[in-house]
Amino acid sequence: MQTNRIVLWRLLLFMLLPMLGYALLRGTSADKYVHAPHDHFYVVILVSAISLALSVAVGMTAIRLRNIKITFLALSYVSLAAIFVLHGVSTPGLLVSHSAISGTSAQLSVVLAVVWLWLSSLSVDQPFIQWLARWQRLLLPLWVLILLGICMVLWLVPELGEMIRVKQNPGKWLFTIFVVMMNSWTMYRYFATYTASRFPLQLSVVYSAGWMIVAQLIIVTGEAWRLSWWLYHFLLLGSVIIMVSGIIRQYASSHSLSATIQLMFRANPQDWIRTYMSTSVKELVMATEARDAYTAGHNYRVALYALKLGEEMGLGKEELRAIAQGGLIHDVGKLNIPDHILNKPGKLTPDERRLIEGHTLAGYDLCKRLGFMPEELAVIRSHHEKWNGKGYPDRLKGEDIPLIARVTAVADVYDALTSSRSYRQALSHQEALDYIVGESGRHFDPACVEAWARLVREQQPFFEATIRSSAMPLVQKKL
Repeated sequence: MQTNRIVLWRLLLFMLLPMLGYALLRGTSADKYVHAPHDHFYVVILVSAISLALSVAVGMTAIRLRNIKITFLALSYVSLAAIFVLHGVSTPGLLVSHSAISGTSAQLSVVLAVVWLWLSSLSVDQPFIQWLARWQRLLLPLWVLILLGICMVLWLVPELGEMIRVKQNPGKWLFTIFVVMMNSWTMYRYFATYTASRFPLQLSVVYSAGWMIVAQLIIVTGEAWRLSWWLYHFLLLGSVIIMVSGIIRQYASSHSLSATIQLMFRANPQDWIRTYMSTSVKELVMATEARDAYTAGHNYRVALYALKLGEEMGLGKEELRAIAQGGLIHDVGKLNIPDHILNKPGKLTPDERRLIEGHTLAGYDLCKRLGFMPEELAVIRSHHEKWNGKGYPDRLKGEDIPLIARVTAVADVYDALTSSRSYRQALSHQEALDYIVGESGRHFDPACVEAWARLVREQQPFFEATIRSSAMPLVQKKL
């Protein structure tokens, strides 16, 4: 709680300093009138070019990360940068003599950015967000085309800028109220997620949204061409840089930039699970397994087993990525379970059993706020469902259980059976296989069991070697 208060005070100071600087400068003799259309053009184009390049790179990376929230963040700052280009090109005194386009585009860039930023704060299980997630690969190119269309319409029909009345009362204050309310909600949502995850990206978005609010206030209260008015251009650039720095800190998996970029674009899912895993996922894995000494390496092995089973069943590359990432964090909900219950050597009471079973929903609730895609969320929520409908938490039956959760269930049980626990010794490879085959049609999807039996026959030495090894290379050696 003390840490949260410190962060809040820092955020308040972070927003107040530029606002205070603007207030102290505005209306004084130092607030010089700097009418420099060409300089304005160069500043805006520089801000826009940097922002656009960073945002597009983030959008491309989001597809590899399978994180819809990162895609929304990219769309937010692409909106800011693209419309801001129009703001620069339409600088009064450069190519046009009026300010209709310039004023409208500056305000519109912030408003569109704020809408996508707000969407990024929503939980992934919202129906509209799930619908957008299905189109993740197309969102960035389609939205860029829409932005180009908006810019062309405003350029060809500048009268629209006067009709929107973004620079007059009450229009400018309605836009300001909208920006402040939407971004305040976004900041609240991201800060709440930050308190649960402590991930740097969540806090970066809070700071970025805060500077966007300050920039909006300067837009509507500043006098064009005054020195104080120029400040908002750099605040918008700073807003983008803060967001991108948060993504780099959270997702960069190497101190080498070139190595990080290479890892981002690996195509082989098995290489991905070994060498490209975001810092946020690594931290979730470490935090989960630090709670349970009997399952060191469990998450990694489940992800690897499930990945191999998915390949055996002919699943596509994106499904394999979802299985790999979902498998790595499938037990993250155990963070909420007290140690004395999680590591209890004896039989659990009914209340303790219910608490243990609640880890699926707890993990689901956390990860949906972090932007994991619906497929990964399905692994987290449904890996304890049973084919006969007697699993948990939703009592799903048969093919109502997502396929990648059915695949992960086989891998999860196999690793649990072949690992020593506080209440029993590990089974042998053959004993675990016999159990899984015996549960075909009850606990497990028969198609998954058939593929699993075929897989372990073909790669038996791999499975036996993995059982003998208690080390988890990714977390124990590389972190």
